[in-house]
Amino acid sequence: MIDVRELGTLQLDGIREVANIGAGHAATALSQLTNRRIWVDVPQIRIVRLEDVAEMIGPPDEVVASVVMQVLGDLAGRTIQIFPGPTASRLAAILLRRQAVEFPGGFGVMEQSALKEAGNILASAYLTALSEFLGMLVLTSVPGFAIDLAAAVLTSSSLGIDDGSEYVICIDTLFRMDEEAEALTGHFVLLPNAASLPTILRAIRLA
Repeated sequence: MIDVRELGTLQLDGIREVANIGAGHAATALSQLTNRRIWVDVPQIRIVRLEDVAEMIGPPDEVVASVVMQVLGDLAGRTIQIFPGPTASRLAAILLRRQAVEFPGGFGVMEQSALKEAGNILASAYLTALSEFLGMLVLTSVPGFAIDLAAAVLTSSSLGIDDGSEYVICIDTLFRMDEEAEALTGHFVLLPNAASLPTILRAIRLA
């Protein structure tokens, strides 16, 4: 059994290549959806314990928005796209063509739907890139959405994980808008089940 903590430089470079392809697809989709230039960058990929992800993205008691999807097909597991408050607010405003959306107080059904769509686009772009790179069938469920404390959305129980998976692949994401100097941050977390990680590595001939 491959321990995700033991991934070396070659394996991480392979995963980073897939992530960069996915980020490019996501940027194109978001730009077309909003009629604005949006760049999506992948500055870092980390292998961490699920329980440590919350501390990486900010204080555990910080309120965040999350979009969760189940991964099906040749690979199995979960994905969770995490949007800190400022990112959730800005993306929702852009998608709804508003000046601003207060987070979390201003997030009603429309705002949640907009951010769910953004999360769906990002997760689908990353997973499509992975599917094409590996030559495997990768399907996703309908996305779920939650606004809660970072520590609360990143637990095994909240994500429905019961197969012993503990370590995850966290892809940091930067969003850059055409007229805005400051980048917004997000985090895409891939939680492959215990059997899927070796499949991924074998498919990219790095196992």
